[in-house]
Formats: sequence, C-alpha cells, structure tokens
Amino acid sequence: MYKEKRTVSSNIEQNLLYLKEELGVEKSFDVVQLDLEYAERKMSLFLIDGFAKDEILHLLMKFLARLEPEQLDPDPLEKLLKKYIPYVELEKVDDLDTVVDTVLAGPTALVVDGINYVIMIDARTYPVRGPQEPDTERVVRGARDGFVETIVFNTALTRRRVRDRTLRMEYLQVGRRSKTDICICYIEDIANPEQVQVVKESISKIDTDGLPMGEKTIEEFISGRHYNPYPVVRYTERPDTAAAHLYDGHVLVMVDGSPSVLITPTTFWHHLQHAEEYRNKPIVGAYLRLVRYLAVFASMFLLPLWYLVSVQPELLPDALNFIAPNEEGRVPLFLQILIIEIGLDMLRMAAIHTPSSLATALGLVAALMVGQVAVEVGLLSHEVILYFSIAAIGTFATPSYELSLANRIIRIILLIFTAIGGVIGFVVGITAWIIMLARMRSFKLPYMWPFIPFSYRAMRDILFRSPIPLKNRRPTALKPKDPDR
Repeated sequence: MYKEKRTVSSNIEQNLLYLKEELGVEKSFDVVQLDLEYAERKMSLFLIDGFAKDEILHLLMKFLARLEPEQLDPDPLEKLLKKYIPYVELEKVDDLDTVVDTVLAGPTALVVDGINYVIMIDARTYPVRGPQEPDTERVVRGARDGFVETIVFNTALTRRRVRDRTLRMEYLQVGRRSKTDICICYIEDIANPEQVQVVKESISKIDTDGLPMGEKTIEEFISGRHYNPYPVVRYTERPDTAAAHLYDGHVLVMVDGSPSVLITPTTFWHHLQHAEEYRNKPIVGAYLRLVRYLAVFASMFLLPLWYLVSVQPELLPDALNFIAPNEEGRVPLFLQILIIEIGLDMLRMAAIHTPSSLATALGLVAALMVGQVAVEVGLLSHEVILYFSIAAIGTFATPSYELSLANRIIRIILLIFTAIGGVIGFVVGITAWIIMLARMRSFKLPYMWPFIPFSYRAMRDILFRSPIPLKNRRPTALKPKDPDR
C-alpha cells in the first residue's frame, strides 16, 4: 500500500516528535536520543546503542562544540556536510520514514534546527566473528578465511580477490518490517545482462514482512518448486569459491546476517565440485573428482540396487552370489533399511544438538547400540549395515549439503519403487529421476547442462578436472558477454 512521504520540517520540534514516536525512544532502552546545542542551534542525535561507534561520535561532537553561530551562515547544511563534520559516510535525507528505517539499520541521525534535512552519519559497527574457515568447505591447502554474518565484510572479502573495475555490488532491501540488506554481486563485463536482470526482478518481487532465515528464505522465494528437493542455487562460505564463479559469469546474492552466499544460476554438476580439486595437481584433482562422483552416485543407487538383487538373487551371476544376505533375518529386509535410514537421520540431528564435549560419548552409544546390539538381537543384518555405511559415506562425501539431503530423499523413493515393482520399479524410478532433473531450470539454465542438452567440451570439463591454463573459455550456457578468459 502506498504511504505518503513524511517530509523533514525546518522546525526541529516537529521532527523530534515524529522520530521519538516512530523509533520508540521511551519504549526501547537501546534507542538513544541525545539532545544537544551547538552554535546556538538545537540539535539532536538518534542512534541505536550497540551499533554506533562511540569514539567516532565523540570526535564529531568535539568538532561541533567549537562552532560559532556565524560559522554556519549562510548555508548551514552545506557547511556541516562539507566542512564541520569531517567524516566519510555522510548523507542528507528529507524523508522522516527513511530516517527511521536507516537509524534502525545502524547509522546515526543528526537533526538540526532550521534545516529541512536530516544528516545521516554511517558510523556503525556490528558484533561480528572473525573470518574463519567454514566447516563444510575445508581444504588441506588454501585460504582459511570465510564469509561472516556482516554484509560489508563479505563484500570486502570478495573485492579482495576480484579487483576488476566492473565488479558491481548493487544494494537492495527486502522485507516490509525487517528491511534486510541484500547485495547482488556480478562482474558487469562478464555476466549476462539478462541473467542479472532476472535475479534482480526475482528478488524485487519478494513481498514479505521479514527474512527470519536469511538467505534460505530468499532461495525459497526466488527458486520456487517447493516440493522439489533439489537446490537450484549453490551455497558457499568461501570467498575464493565465490570469486571463481564471478569470473565464470555467475551472479552472487549476499544477505546481511548470513555467512552463506547464493550462487546463481547453477546446475546439478556445480553441486558436485569442491575447491580441494583445484588445490592439487590436475591429475590428482581429476582423480578426486571421479572418486567423489563414484561416492555420490553410490549413495543414491547402491542400496536400492543391493536390495533388488537380494530379493531377486537370480539376477546375480554365480560369481557374485556372496553379495546377497546369508540369512533372511527376523525383520524384513525392506524394513531393516528403513529403520537404519531413519536411525541415521536421528543420529545426525542428535549430533547437531549435542555439545562438542559429549560428541565422543554419542558416537560410542551409536556404535554399540545401533551397530553391535542391533545385529545381535536380530534387528539388522551385517550386510544391511555394510551397504548402508557405504551409502552414508557417499552422502557425507557430497560437497553440497543441500544436494546430499535431496539425494537421500531420492534414495528412499527409489527404494520404495524397487520394493513395489522389482526391476521395473527400479528402472522406472531412475528414469523418472532423470526426467525430473532434465525438466528443471535454474534461472532459465537447464539443470542437467551440459549432459542434457549435451555439450562435449563442457561435459569433458565436468567429468575431468582440466588444467587451469587450458580452461580458456567460460561456460557457454551462461552466455557471458566476454566468453574468453
């Protein structure tokens, strides 16, 4: 709904009355109003305690205290902005509602009698942790810094690695009440303008009162497909990974309050790549990538395939008969697999909520109760634990946490299809999975590219980690303005 602009008055009392009411000065202890008088003019500072840099404001107040009335004539606003408030980030605002929103974001408002503008002083600081290496994207060798919860720090970490003069950091606010700061980051000379516009429009259409889950809420608004488990954006907490995608022509979305950066658009294969592959020699990186692919696909298909040959042993050649379970067990095989699937998820959630000092004890309990005791009482068989362990290792080897969860859901669905239809159910399940991925789009980019539609050169780079000197072309599917590196 359209809201009429509340213009700043040259009468300070009218401005103070409105700002005190809208900011809740007397209702919130951390909203500070400081009434002052410098150069025989009434002035007032509005700020949030904990956001303002005390030493900066104290220094500015010392400068203002030395002013004489004649020093502000004939144009007090210009004199204050250009001469008597020696600070870098200053802005004049003529809308009181904008002043309220800006103060709540951290800057300080200076209201001066006789001036129909409010001076905004962006002398703010946020409680922030150091840029530590993210737990989910560790490397043996490489940078140890990671994104943090402050958007300005994250843009600085990105610019440190991308000193291109066309690197753009566009600022947006989302949320009628939260006014969450968002940055759209891209290299103007590389990124496809249409792709940039699609991301901007997707974010600008978000209509909600707040973003309680930060970047995850943004993803759900801009990606759609709420019942499709596969992620169409990639998360990263590593500045070097973000920079590599910028050079490819991707668009980044940074959300204040979140250490994760969204990479758009992405394909299925983007979620299978890791910085560790590029921190080793090309042949070693290619080997690590193939091992990771093997682990990821094993996490999806190994357990349903083993269940299929276990219930239909005639499918196995004589040399592979040992794969089938030796004993039927007291519990049906399908139920055993479901029990251990749910049990692992319970263990994972317990590990998240368990203090680190008790993590070892939790592991011992899981190993003894879930493993040894379950086998001894006949609840689970040794083979189920073995093959599920291999599938679990593949799940944990998946670089993208979101993709690993999606693959786990697909594994359970594929297992159900196999239990119902046998070989036909297994084939139908895999076919439906491929069709679903082939129909997906990530901001108009085919999700399975370069496999569907097929591109030989791009698929070769996907399967094998190519030497960096030979990667002289950017991904063609992104339609970059500058295709050559």
